[in-house]
Amino acid sequence: MSSLPKVVVVGAGAFGGWTALSLKQRGADVTLVDAWGPGHARASSGGETRIIRATYGSRRIYTRMAARALRLWKDHDRDWGHGCLRPTGAIWMSGTDSRFGQESLAALQAERIPVEMLAAVDAARRWPQINFSGIESVLFEPEAGYLHARRACAAVVDHFVSLGGHYQVATVLPPDDPRVVTVVGDGTILPADVVVYACGPWLGQLFPSVLGSRITPTRQVVHYLGVPTGDHAFASPHLPVWLELGDAVMYGFPADDERGFKIADDTSGPPMDPTTDPRLIGEDDITRVRDYLTRRFPRMADAPWIFGEVCQYEATSDSHFIIDTHPDTTRVWLVGGGSGHGFKMGPAIGEIMTDAVLGEAAPDPAFSLHRFAGAHTHDQKW
Repeated sequence: MSSLPKVVVVGAGAFGGWTALSLKQRGADVTLVDAWGPGHARASSGGETRIIRATYGSRRIYTRMAARALRLWKDHDRDWGHGCLRPTGAIWMSGTDSRFGQESLAALQAERIPVEMLAAVDAARRWPQINFSGIESVLFEPEAGYLHARRACAAVVDHFVSLGGHYQVATVLPPDDPRVVTVVGDGTILPADVVVYACGPWLGQLFPSVLGSRITPTRQVVHYLGVPTGDHAFASPHLPVWLELGDAVMYGFPADDERGFKIADDTSGPPMDPTTDPRLIGEDDITRVRDYLTRRFPRMADAPWIFGEVCQYEATSDSHFIIDTHPDTTRVWLVGGGSGHGFKMGPAIGEIMTDAVLGEAAPDPAFSLHRFAGAHTHDQKW
């Protein structure tokens, strides 16, 4: 492309917002559109916090991508002063099956990312608020932590606008021609040389023939519980982000910033419509969490339930992202399939998409739509 293109990015979540910002930083004319605003309550990029870590087992493409994303998060957090990144470290607890930890250890060491492997008895001395019964090994990634999700989405859009980017809250119509972006209501057409659709759980609805069966929004419940007054054992730096690999993957965050002790089950929930489905939390959801806390965090077993959130993953069958052009035109990019682990990758995705749109480098084939031409796989994202 001989000159910088005029680009419309649809979706101001982690993938779309960072793509718009990165393109604007490189000099492109960019319009960013979102239906309800950055980090809104129905978005996969909404909510309070997201884990940032480079621990991915044998999936080294994500270890490298996460390491790059973390460097960019640090740079932007320093420059913007928004405090979006909280480096608490992260521990991964494993029972008798230690393959994921060993594969992650090798990958992290190969990328020169700090990491420790601890026996459960040593981890129990370091984090006595956790009951390590049934745990045999603990991988500790000290540079990991968490991100303030809604705050980060808003910060990205604010910075994009400050650089002269065009931003509007508007819903776009499912396109008859994917190159034409039409706004719902007044029918305004947004001119573009290139369109990037980064619509999270709505991506399959906009492109049902291409992605309708490739991306499934699933219902995911997050809980916040109150810690005892004056008890700092469940806040950072005393407690890092934690994850347990077992029959299910449970994970949680330290009780920082007056939000409470956050805990969730990573198991994919039932399919949901991100626009219309109610986001109610039932007693059975809370009971499952309390059963887990009684076993792993016994001092939190009777902690008061404060509030919860129903969000969603937009999961692909193999948990890999989708970063590819539309089958009918190279002027349209489809970016999504975060599959519950995409938020932290936003800055790296922005760089990848900028290189792709400007014709400087192609995304990794692992993210291509062509992978769906063969048999579907159902790998774990971990």
